[in-house]
Amino acid sequence: MLLSSLVEPLIALLQLCISTIHWIVAGVFAKVCFWDGGAKRGTNSWAVSRKPSQKRDQTAPIPTSVNYHFTRKCNYKCGFCFHTAKTSFVLPFEEAKRGLKLLKEDGMEKINFSGGEPFLHEKGEFLGKMVQYCKVDLQLPSVSIVSNGSMIKEKWFQKYGDYLDILAISCDSFDEETNQLIGRTQGRKSHLDSLYKIRSWCQQYKVAFKINSVINTFNIDEDMTEQIRQLDPVRWKVFQCLLIDGENAGETALREAEKFVISDQQFQEFLCRHSDVSCLVPESNEKMRNSYLILDEYMRFLDCREGSKRPSRSILDVGVKEAICFSGFDEKMFLQRGGKYVWSKADMKLEW
Repeated sequence: MLLSSLVEPLIALLQLCISTIHWIVAGVFAKVCFWDGGAKRGTNSWAVSRKPSQKRDQTAPIPTSVNYHFTRKCNYKCGFCFHTAKTSFVLPFEEAKRGLKLLKEDGMEKINFSGGEPFLHEKGEFLGKMVQYCKVDLQLPSVSIVSNGSMIKEKWFQKYGDYLDILAISCDSFDEETNQLIGRTQGRKSHLDSLYKIRSWCQQYKVAFKINSVINTFNIDEDMTEQIRQLDPVRWKVFQCLLIDGENAGETALREAEKFVISDQQFQEFLCRHSDVSCLVPESNEKMRNSYLILDEYMRFLDCREGSKRPSRSILDVGVKEAICFSGFDEKMFLQRGGKYVWSKADMKLEW
């Protein structure tokens, strides 16, 4: 009897504990399911997404050219960066492939891989496998990369160069001190040495070479004509420094880019100074803001129409046609800025 009187309260206490734990776990699981908008419900807890607050565009554009920022991590600290390291997340490779296949099925012709620094993750192997998959399996007409160039090795070209159409290297100045002021550097490495070395590798391994420059207060008076002509890129994209709330402006931003901002008139003066450079492709804030289809690390389209980045649901969850209607993409401006061009190296007729 004594033993029975002791055991019964213990059993009741144990049942109460189990019930409490069950209630806590159920509450947590419900919250996870609410947060999880980028994956199949209850299966992939990594795919974080939010319900879009913006209005849905009625007609879904075709994702002809897509920029996939699959990582936000970077080894540089450019002061005007508008896609900062707010997360360290990278999709598993098989899920990234699934998303890329969905985009191809909905009309994607060109994919551009960017970051962050895309060569940082797995020392470029993850990037190389995606490049190869897009060119060989998906047979995309154009596969390109935007990089700061600091992490690229020749052996990457030897392994994956055949599958890459265009490699764009970001270079804002041909003065090392200016690059230091901007933050486009890592330690004592010379950004310009990397630039010229990669230019040589592109020639050797038959990859079209491109340069991207962000024009800001630190390089606005520079004349880059001679160096650009020497490097001879297929395109020289010249961007006006752009503020994006939550990225390089505002209380939650990781960068403070206000000091880098230039006026429209200053930007035009820079363009006039380089008007004889035939490969120059200018992009003002007006042209740039809504004319790109940008996928973030969760494969969500980012709507930049109101000066910030508002994510759609992930294409892995709702498909391309549904997600792209919340992208804010301006197809007319995309065409106006020259977004559609000869982007396959097989059609460029370059002299290697």
